[in-house]
This record gives sequence, C-alpha cells and structure tokens, in this order.
Amino acid sequence: MEATAGYREHEHTADWELEVWAPDLRGLFVQSAQGMMALSGARLEQAPQVRRIFELEAPDPESLLVAFLGELLFLAETEGLGFDGFEITLLENRLRAGVSGAPLAWRDKEIKAVTYHNLTIRETSRGLEARIVFDV
Repeated sequence: MEATAGYREHEHTADWELEVWAPDLRGLFVQSAQGMMALSGARLEQAPQVRRIFELEAPDPESLLVAFLGELLFLAETEGLGFDGFEITLLENRLRAGVSGAPLAWRDKEIKAVTYHNLTIRETSRGLEARIVFDV
C-alpha cells in the first residue's frame, strides 16, 4: 500500500527527477522539500535549530513551487543551512514559510537549480502529484 504523501526518484538522462504526491498543495510543497534534501544526501549537524521565515509570490502553483525550492537551495548555498521542518501557509498565489533546520554537515551532491522542465501539478486518485527535475 502506498503512503498518502511521499516522494521517489525517477531515472533521468542528465539530471534528477523527483515524483511527489500529497493530499493537498501544502503537503506537496513539504514532500518536495523533503525529497530534494534526500536526493542531495543532505545531513544536518547536531546543532541548535535555526529558523527562517520568508514569503513568496508567483503567478501559478508550479512557479510558486520552483520559487520555494529555489529559496531553500539559496539558503543552503549562502548560509550553509538545511531544513527538515516546514510550516507552510498558501493563499492564492502567495506562500509564507517558516522553515527550521540546522547547518549542513554533509551533502553527497549539489543541486544547482530547480527547473520548469515538464513541471505540472495535477490532480490524481491519490491527491496532487508533480514531477520535478533538478539540475545537478
């Protein structure tokens, strides 16, 4: 039996592709962030939790998802942080995120960018689903 929310990697020629699913859009964003962290092999230091809050706006849910994941990548690159706690509020095409985590102890591979390649969020029998391609 498949979980009501989750993610799994799919083979892709040059990049990484992640399939994510969840009952709702908020859950899809959380699964996407967790899946991105898992794909990179990120491990967090055993350090006090840090928290970042940010707001984003985009014309559609797909662009908002790319912006959200891109912001997490930006924080990993500029501040050396990884996140495993996500409080997300979505209202129309706006997102408010409170993310918690710690400094990155290790990453197996760096993700350079989140792409729009074939990205669509669609309704399925298990809720919402998307495939996200990452440039590595």
